[in-house]
Amino acid sequence: MLLSANLHQLYFHDRRYSLQACDPRPLALGIAINNNIYGSAVTGAVCGFLTDICCGKLFGYNAVILTFFCIAVNIVFELYLRNRFINYMIITVIASFIQCWLDYKFYYQIWGYEDVGRIFRKVSLKVWIYTVISSVFVYLLLKLVNRLLMPREHLTIEEAINTNIQTENRR
Repeated sequence: MLLSANLHQLYFHDRRYSLQACDPRPLALGIAINNNIYGSAVTGAVCGFLTDICCGKLFGYNAVILTFFCIAVNIVFELYLRNRFINYMIITVIASFIQCWLDYKFYYQIWGYEDVGRIFRKVSLKVWIYTVISSVFVYLLLKLVNRLLMPREHLTIEEAINTNIQTENRR
């Protein structure tokens, strides 16, 4: 998370509009998928505060939004979805677009700047595309970390049946 925030500060600090191309959003959502609800909330808050600090935005703005997204993603993945790449990508695409759209609404359109549609097309959508592209690599990294470091909590029905069959065959 800190590396992502530092990369953002290094590459995009001097631009006219604050870009969040190296933001920690995909990382926070990926951690929320594999964590409990409290860990998801803390991760969302920390990543949101890092984004606020690096982008020079209102302190807590992105933290509140990202905390909400992380809690919602955790609940959705606990109750309805499985931890699969396509599910992660869909959630990341939707959450990132909503956050980019909210940034555009609250930081540009609400103040009536000239040619705000251009800002949305040239800045906000570019940030969204970079975030979606980076989320592929973040997912692969998180999958590797989970496979190597995290214990298996529960088996799927298929795995339980196969385990029972193998146990019976050994007898």
